[in-house]
Amino acid sequence: MNIKSQRGLSLLGVLVFGALAAFLLIVGFRTVPVVNEYMAVKRIIGVLADEADKGTAVLELRRSFDRRKQIDDVSSVSGADLVIDRTGTRTVIDVQYTRTVPLVANVSLLFDLHPSSDSR
Repeated sequence: MNIKSQRGLSLLGVLVFGALAAFLLIVGFRTVPVVNEYMAVKRIIGVLADEADKGTAVLELRRSFDRRKQIDDVSSVSGADLVIDRTGTRTVIDVQYTRTVPLVANVSLLFDLHPSSDSR
């Protein structure tokens, strides 16, 4: 008699794989809004730095950020949080902020973000 062993995943393997995949999906879905907001802030401060190089006043830059953030649904940063540096030939605008994203129960992700117009 020739007995061949069966191959494949056991029920326990499928459950562990499913739980791991579900956790990774939860983390991914919760992270997407943070990344979208970061990219929006980075894009806005890049535009503002170009405006500042053309002579726009600091107060007007902060107001412009507040108007643009409403359009792009940015809630973590305001115009008052911007650090505007006009030393040298170029204007550098940056901001530093954190976002806490709850995952499950009392487990959260903490994102420490620092977008800057210096890398344009």
